[in-house]
Amino acid sequence: MARARVPGNGACPRPCRRIAGNVLTTAHRFLRLTALLGVALACLSSPPSVLAQDFSQLEAQLAQHPALEAMRHQSAGFRERAATADALPDPVLSFGILNFPLLDPSFSRYLPTSKAVGVRQMIPNRARRDARAAQASQSAQRNDAAIDQRFAELRADLIVALVDQQRVKTLRTLLLARDSKYDELAQIVETEIDAGRPALFRLAEIDVERADVARGLADLEAEADQIRAQMVELVGTASDTPPPPLSPQAWSGEASALHAVRVARAGVAVAEAGIHQAEAAWKPDWGVQLTYQQRDGQGDDWVSATATFTIPFWADRSQAPALREAEAKREAARSHVMAVARQASARHQAWEATRAAAESGIAILEQKIAAIRDQIAARLTVYESGAGDYSPILDGEVAVLGLQGQIAGEQARRDRATARMNALLAGP
Repeated sequence: MARARVPGNGACPRPCRRIAGNVLTTAHRFLRLTALLGVALACLSSPPSVLAQDFSQLEAQLAQHPALEAMRHQSAGFRERAATADALPDPVLSFGILNFPLLDPSFSRYLPTSKAVGVRQMIPNRARRDARAAQASQSAQRNDAAIDQRFAELRADLIVALVDQQRVKTLRTLLLARDSKYDELAQIVETEIDAGRPALFRLAEIDVERADVARGLADLEAEADQIRAQMVELVGTASDTPPPPLSPQAWSGEASALHAVRVARAGVAVAEAGIHQAEAAWKPDWGVQLTYQQRDGQGDDWVSATATFTIPFWADRSQAPALREAEAKREAARSHVMAVARQASARHQAWEATRAAAESGIAILEQKIAAIRDQIAARLTVYESGAGDYSPILDGEVAVLGLQGQIAGEQARRDRATARMNALLAGP
């Protein structure tokens, strides 16, 4: 008598295989339905403010970013300070009674008794006022350079967000295409199971891969929400605008072309103005005073005029330490320029290396895709001749879709590096 094969030691009988196949088919259909439903709900819950705009419009909105507006107000404040630094202090008016007798109060008995009206004007030395105005103007210029740097950084953030948004869309399309391929592959495997071939475990593998697709779609939706939130922070609204064409900006290696170096060098100019201001403190400040004294009717009125000027009597404790402090700040600013130049140059090299690595990765992945497509073409020829089955062809197409997803990731990495590189460089 022929013995039935034990499922644990070999292939299942056909009824067992058919039941298991139906269970797995129902399971993977449920997983697919759940994934697609999640994608649909995420799309429906997307904010209605998503707009399709030109990149130049997004740049115009980015230029009104609150951080940039705050810095512009700071520049305006520095320029107003430069205007006030050149002005003279307010004059001082004085009113009083001079030499008034207490024991015998009278304006007519004591000769020096008078009513006085005076005005006093202090005149700080011209060199100090000019140096103070120059320092405020240089501070405004440094802040303007910082505004340009900050705008370049925000622009890079915007481009990176658009690049990641495009990558998410591409990966979502590829994952849905993979899910469709798994549909076809599952039908073929079910046919093989019905024909008595031991393909049950392959169907389980397909279900696992479909679950990975569903998880990938959910992760992409979460990432898309994060990107939309970032764009709202940058330009005030989400947008479906594609990223602009990106190419590395040419750089000769000159440090003066770096945003950070320009800001640091402007800081040196501010420190230089501080030295001029400290040196001007050695020069005298002037003052004039005029007093009119009205006496009684029998005496003449008096007019008094005086001039004052300062001398650096306490220079060792005042002007000299202030000058040394200003010189130390200048040397610190110069050292900061060198440090910033090295740091920015290193960052540029790092982003350039990242971009080159991404380009190499894209080329390698494209070679792999070409090789797989050659194999698919060869297997398709065999299949059309009546030999073999179609499942290896679908496996190859699924592999191509996976590699295309990796290419999308490498392209995004390349574009992110390009945007960050260009953000380091200032315009001509």
